[in-house]
Amino acid sequence: MLSDQKLPGYRFPLSVIGHAVWLYHRYAMSYRDVEELLFERGIDVSRESIRTWCINFSGAFAQNVRHREPRRGSRWHLDEMHVVVGGVTHWL
Repeated sequence: MLSDQKLPGYRFPLSVIGHAVWLYHRYAMSYRDVEELLFERGIDVSRESIRTWCINFSGAFAQNVRHREPRRGSRWHLDEMHVVVGGVTHWL
């Protein structure tokens, strides 16, 4: 879904919109923080635009993430592991 194509009615491409929505939800940032991060990268966008993007696109991005997650079962296997005890590495 993230590409450099522009949606009708939006000034920025989907890649910028997706990155802003991802930053907002992934790192629990405020709209102002996301605005400042994008401004540092040369993208001048308002907090209101970011808020609107989060309202409109969050469901689509969440659906995308759910489909990419592997299904987790009740069992998992650990191939190998190492523990350092007193400076000595022990392989389990």
